[in-house]
Amino acid sequence: MADHYQLNLGSLRSSITLTLHTHHAARIWQGRNAREGVRSIMGMAGYISVTNLIKQTAAHDDPYADWAIVQLEEKLMQAKAGMQELTQQLDRIRQDLPRQIDMSDNLNIHPVTLPLYIGSQLGFLAVYLLTDYDILVRHTLLAHHTALIGRRDMEAWIDDGAHLLRSLFGQAQRYRHAGVTRDDMAANNARALAAVEKYGLPPMDILEGHRRSQFAPPIIRRGAAVVDDANASADDAGEPFATVGNPENEA
Repeated sequence: MADHYQLNLGSLRSSITLTLHTHHAARIWQGRNAREGVRSIMGMAGYISVTNLIKQTAAHDDPYADWAIVQLEEKLMQAKAGMQELTQQLDRIRQDLPRQIDMSDNLNIHPVTLPLYIGSQLGFLAVYLLTDYDILVRHTLLAHHTALIGRRDMEAWIDDGAHLLRSLFGQAQRYRHAGVTRDDMAANNARALAAVEKYGLPPMDILEGHRRSQFAPPIIRRGAAVVDDANASADDAGEPFATVGNPENEA
C-alpha cells in the first residue's frame, strides 16, 4: 500500500559549531581586510567560499576544478602531517615536566563559538586543521608559561603552525574558474584553447576523469543531478557566518 503514497522528503540538516580558545586561531579564521599599504590575507571564510565554488564547478565536469580539488587535498594532507610533526615535537618537550607536577589543560574562560555553514569536504578538513592549530597554540603558550621552552621557540612553533594554514589558503586563492567541460577539452574548441593558454593542460588522468579526489562530487550530466542525502545540507549551504571576538587569558 506504500506505493499509493507520495513520500515528500526534505533535505537533511544538522547544527555544527566550532569553538576556538586562542587569538592566533581566531585571526587565522578572520583573515585580514586590505587597507592602504597593507594587502589582504584570506581567512577561513574566504577559503571555504573558494572550495564551495570548486566543488560546484567540478560537479559540472570541469577538469580544472577536479585538478584543483586533487591539489588542495594533497596540500591538506601535507599540512596535516606538518601540524602533527609540530605537535609531536612539543609533546616530547612537555615530557620534561617533573612527575610531581600535575598540570591541567589551558582552556579559555571565554572561548568563541562559531556556527559552521560549509558546503565542501575540503572546507571541513581545513576547519579540523584549524582546531589542531588552536590546540598547538594552547600547548605552546603553556609550555612557555611553565618555562619548558623560551620565547623564541614559542614564537617559532606558533608561526610554523600558522604558515601551514596560510599556505593552504594561498593554494585555494590561486584557483581561477576555467569555464570548460571535458567535452570542450575533447573537442578542442575555443573555450578549451583559451583555458589551456591561461592555465596549462591538466594531467591526462585527471583530464580523462580516471583520477578524481575522494572528495570530488558526482558529475552532473545531461541535466540529471545525482543527489546524495548525506551531503544535501552541505550543498545548500553558503559561506560560514561568524564574528570572532577576542578570547581572554590565552596562557
